[in-house]
Amino acid sequence: MRSALLLVIFGGGLAQTTFAPALRIGDITPDIPLVMVVLLALRRGPEIGCLSGFVTGLLQDAAGGGFIGAQALTKTLVGFCVGQVGGRLWVQEPLVQIPGLVALSLLEGIARFLLLQIFHFPGSFGDLMLYIVLPQSLYNGVVGAAVVLTLAGVERLRGWPSWR
Repeated sequence: MRSALLLVIFGGGLAQTTFAPALRIGDITPDIPLVMVVLLALRRGPEIGCLSGFVTGLLQDAAGGGFIGAQALTKTLVGFCVGQVGGRLWVQEPLVQIPGLVALSLLEGIARFLLLQIFHFPGSFGDLMLYIVLPQSLYNGVVGAAVVLTLAGVERLRGWPSWR
């Protein structure tokens, strides 16, 4: 469990700073740490989801040079909520996980915008949703689908029990 947590925290942050710029389409890059937090929270529960969300968000805030704490707070909430829902609903199927990841990416973007409005963020909600949050959410779904299907294929080849 510790190795999975370290992989999400440091691997997701490292992938975000090194690999994600290569995946850039226009001005949109996937939020790889968010994808990793959601998938880990579904697997390990709310405590691990909350911890991994906080640390990855804080690392993203520190690396981004912006407002420290916005990503940490929103990713913490996403990790905790996903961990809670993962134990109560039927979220083992990739066809449920991927649309859920897209919806959570949208909610995380809206929550981050609302948090930044407290500090008088100058952007408009419509432009932010249309040009940043919605495309990034869809892109997160594509990256999440690739990760989930890759993990399922590796587990099937190795004969491991399902990661879900």
